[in-house]
Amino acid sequence: MKIKMMTLNIHKGFSWFNQRATLDEIKAAIEREELDLVLLQEVMGEHRKHARRPQFEVLADRIWPHFAYGKNAVYTKGHHGNAILSRYPFLMHGNLDISNHRFEKRGILHGTIQVPERGGRPVHVMTLHLDLLSIGRKKQLVRLRELIEKRVGLRDPLVVAGDFNDWSGEAGEVLGRELGLMEAHEFCHGSLARTYPAAFPRLPLDRIYVRNLEIDSSVRHSGDPWASLSDHLALSAVLRMS
Repeated sequence: MKIKMMTLNIHKGFSWFNQRATLDEIKAAIEREELDLVLLQEVMGEHRKHARRPQFEVLADRIWPHFAYGKNAVYTKGHHGNAILSRYPFLMHGNLDISNHRFEKRGILHGTIQVPERGGRPVHVMTLHLDLLSIGRKKQLVRLRELIEKRVGLRDPLVVAGDFNDWSGEAGEVLGRELGLMEAHEFCHGSLARTYPAAFPRLPLDRIYVRNLEIDSSVRHSGDPWASLSDHLALSAVLRMS
């Protein structure tokens, strides 16, 4: 049983430097990939001007009947956060606030999905967007570790993906060395994928970490149209349940 998944920071549905709205192009691009799971960051749940209908509903449409949204940043005109789109039903989902201060609101959206063909352990899926500053990320990684240790069994399939804002290896130390997760692109290609900025990627900010799942392949989606959809490139992976 294989699960094809993707993570992407959609930059609230705008291209680099907010030059143009790209939500419809993002929708078309992810639909072409025939994905089972889509993990998204910087998704507008509401905005008076740009998102009269939640962006995660627009993207899910007819392809992903199940979706969850974690509201993080709230402002006068609306709010944004993380989202999970899924072909499979959720057994549960919830959002953990991991903000370090009111100027940089962050969260971990955690859902468990049931893959009908398997009928066994549920798959835990977490998507997140960590702080820009190292001191804040370290605190959030501690919260992430506590969440996994408390809520996820040692044998349960687990996916943790999103925008880690991490170019110093902090996330790999916690998720890899301490919790036994593998990063999909690093496992397949020997190095983390450079995903930011999308037009000329230099920094490996976006990751897909897994545990108790086999990694068949990992792809960094560059070139047309991906380089012009957001300020981040998308990462996808094909995972196999044993």
